[in-house]
Amino acid sequence: MLPQLSVVTLGVRDVEVTYAFYARLGWEPLQYVAGEVVFFQVGHGVLLSFFRSDHLAAESGATGAASLAPVTLGHNVDSPNDVDVILHEAAAAGGSIAAPGTQMSWGGYSGYFTDPDGFRWEVCHNPGLSVDANGKVTLSVLDPLGGESTGSGDAPGAPVSGAAEPGAAEARLL
Repeated sequence: MLPQLSVVTLGVRDVEVTYAFYARLGWEPLQYVAGEVVFFQVGHGVLLSFFRSDHLAAESGATGAASLAPVTLGHNVDSPNDVDVILHEAAAAGGSIAAPGTQMSWGGYSGYFTDPDGFRWEVCHNPGLSVDANGKVTLSVLDPLGGESTGSGDAPGAPVSGAAEPGAAEARLL
């Protein structure tokens, strides 16, 4: 199996409520089947889908409550101000602010909101994250006092590579 992610599917109580929430945030669906599933493209070759949770459970087995799942979806932005603006937009669209934008100990700035089903989104300004034209991610460790210091921690300046774009959905265990 290649180390690649094509689709992240989240089970939701009401596809219409979820669709309306993300539409108010300006997202355009790639495909929408009323009452069943909605797909949004969130990056180069990456889809985020919201599927009726009872149908997802029937297909994949029982699932737990989203509010208890130790997962966040990440959205990297260009500035701390962008973090605050997006948190405000999410609240205005019907989401809840789980944590306001805050300067983080690792040198970035982030805050969290939840969507109507309780899925947590981290909106983050990580100045150490960059994506080249081919989609390769470089992630540098930041000096908490405000600058880049090293890459992965193995060697100064060594990059940590992945496969995401700024704004792409990223699953991360808490």
